[in-house]
Amino acid sequence: MSCWMPGCPALSMCRGLATLPITCLERAKDLKSRLGILLHKPELGHRIGTSSKLQLGSRRRDSSQEVLEWRESFDQLLKSKSGVTAFHTFLKTEFSEENLDFWLACEDFKKTRSKTKLASKANRIFEEFVQSEAPREVNIDHETREITRKNLSGATSACFNEAQAKTRTLMEKDSYPRFLKSASYQDMTKQATSRGVSKRSHT
Repeated sequence: MSCWMPGCPALSMCRGLATLPITCLERAKDLKSRLGILLHKPELGHRIGTSSKLQLGSRRRDSSQEVLEWRESFDQLLKSKSGVTAFHTFLKTEFSEENLDFWLACEDFKKTRSKTKLASKANRIFEEFVQSEAPREVNIDHETREITRKNLSGATSACFNEAQAKTRTLMEKDSYPRFLKSASYQDMTKQATSRGVSKRSHT
């Protein structure tokens, strides 16, 4: 842009640039040149893309292996966050998710360190899952229910141990085998197996 009229913005800008030391202008040109080279370097973008693809592939392999491990034992399923989520979704279809929710609440309860919080949490869990006619009553026998009630008077991190163990056994013997036979889990294992076959054929 050029202008010969007095007060023209372009003329003022040119005068301003002219007052800058030559070294500043040279540095600016050099920086612009370097940025241009980096922006047009194709292998840089390729490296970033390849790295993210490798990480994604690794995650897929891990999750595929994990899905297949769930059928090895109920413990393997409960150790996996995605396994617990999948099992919870299945239990919802059977309207029995309160068993797993109770088990998870007990696991969280055991991590509580404050005595005052321990007592209030214990009462809340008992009222929600254990007492007769509780909103989300779990399927435990009368004797276990009464033992748990007595444990509340001096609440410790172990006060739900018996009730939690009974609920876990019930899930392991009853819901877990049905989960393994469910269409949703069968689909997951097929996908996991096909990924494994695909991986082996590419190596």
